[in-house]
Amino acid sequence: MVAYELFGPVDAVLDSHITEEVLVIEAVLLGLVVLNIAARALAHRRHLSQAESGDADELSRHPFHVFTNVALVLGSFYFLTVHQHAGMVTAVIAIFVLMTDLFEFESRKVEVRREIDVEPPKAAIGVSLVALMYVAYVTFFYGPLGQFL
Repeated sequence: MVAYELFGPVDAVLDSHITEEVLVIEAVLLGLVVLNIAARALAHRRHLSQAESGDADELSRHPFHVFTNVALVLGSFYFLTVHQHAGMVTAVIAIFVLMTDLFEFESRKVEVRREIDVEPPKAAIGVSLVALMYVAYVTFFYGPLGQFL
C-alpha cells in the first residue's frame, strides 16, 4: 500500500514509530481517551456542585472535557488517514463519545430542572470504556503483543 503524506510535518511526527509496531498517534489517542475519562469525572463533580443551586442555567460544560472530546475526534480523524480500518472504527467510536457527552449534559440539565438526583453519566462512561478497550487493543495487541497472539 502506498503511504501518503497528507499533512507533511504533522505526518513526520505522528506517523512515526515509538517502537517497531506502535505509532505515535496510537499512543496519543490512548492518552486522549484516558484524559477524556478523567475530564468526565471532573465535569461530573462540577455538575454536582453546580446542581446544588437548583438552577439548570448554572450548569456549564467543563472546558477541559470539551477540549478532550474535540481532540479525541480530531485525533481519530487523523488516525483515519494513517490506518484506514482502525482509524474508521476509532473515528466512529470517538463520534459516539462526543454525541453521548452532549446528550448526557442535556440530561443533567433536565435532572436539575426537575429537581431529581443528578446521576452519573452512565452511557458516556460505557462508550468511553469501549473506546479505551479498542484503542488499547490497537495500540498493544495489534502492535507489540500481536506477534505473540
